[in-house]
Amino acid sequence: MKITLVAGARPNFMKIAPIIDALETDINKGKLIKYRLVHTGQHYDRNMSGSFFEELGIPHPHVNLESGGGSQAEQTANIMINFERDLLTNPTDVVIVVGDVTSTLACSIVAKKLCTSVAHVEGGIRSGDMNMPEEINRIVTDSISDFFFTTSKIANDNLRKAGVPDDRIHFVGNTMIDTLLKHMSRLKPPTFWNTLHLKPQQYFVVTLHRPSNVDDGKQLKSLVESILYSSRGLPVLFPVHPRTAKNLQILGIAAPNLHLADPMGYLEFNYLVKHAKGVITDSGGITEETTVMGIPCITLRTSTERPETVTIGTNELIGNDSSFIPFYIDKIFNMEWKKGSVPEMWDGKSSERIIDVLLENYVTI
Repeated sequence: MKITLVAGARPNFMKIAPIIDALETDINKGKLIKYRLVHTGQHYDRNMSGSFFEELGIPHPHVNLESGGGSQAEQTANIMINFERDLLTNPTDVVIVVGDVTSTLACSIVAKKLCTSVAHVEGGIRSGDMNMPEEINRIVTDSISDFFFTTSKIANDNLRKAGVPDDRIHFVGNTMIDTLLKHMSRLKPPTFWNTLHLKPQQYFVVTLHRPSNVDDGKQLKSLVESILYSSRGLPVLFPVHPRTAKNLQILGIAAPNLHLADPMGYLEFNYLVKHAKGVITDSGGITEETTVMGIPCITLRTSTERPETVTIGTNELIGNDSSFIPFYIDKIFNMEWKKGSVPEMWDGKSSERIIDVLLENYVTI
């Protein structure tokens, strides 16, 4: 059996890594599997160096297609052109795509046009917000995939509503959580932990990246000032993209307890999350990690593609009106936050289930 795994951005590698672990385990058991890891180069990340791959035990990609840059249309086209060339040279039984980035969409289309099966890890998740490019990527990818590996029963239901038969839906859990659980004991404090005199449960972590929150100066200022006002003087750690940092500087947003940091490594960032009093974010993936770690999480969005983090986990979706922030942060201080629990099958074994399904459906080489 030949497998091609596709990753286009740093979070994709977090989801791919445990799948590679599962493949290597089966290969070491003598199962006849070959795999190839393709990095489309969709995102350039200066932190994605050799140390990043070594830190998390991720093998270096077999190829980097270097297809980043340009508009979304240009990037999609570049990925498709380069991946088609690569796939023709290296034919495979199945292409595994993860998540909902441009590479997920582009490589799925290429594979199907070359009559190659597509397996979508995180199939079926939906936000219902068609203004999100990721939602379009999810819908199109799911419309042509052959295997759907889902993180929740809600995702299963979404696929059924779209007409996907049950025998193509495989509820396996969350590969991102496979990675988190594997490395939980290896999490380490960032270099500024001692410098800032940080203490567990005595600081907040903030991550904001969505254009609706960070590109509008008035909105960004309102959100950050509301967080600072509500934090009761506790440190607010904000790993921030340089462009957002520049916006904060232009807006004159500063406070003694606001600490901006460069984007950090996986082990350091999740150490911060694990020991935080609470997390305020507009990310989807972080809500999954906070749910597993039992950390209160406030999501500044009007929709989420991960509703199980709200209905089961520790996440609250409050919209992006800054006036709601004090109420929810007060709930954290007053120890009134819901306890939450871990969703079904988020047990660190999702990747093993994925490979088992694929092996059942293919004759090995």
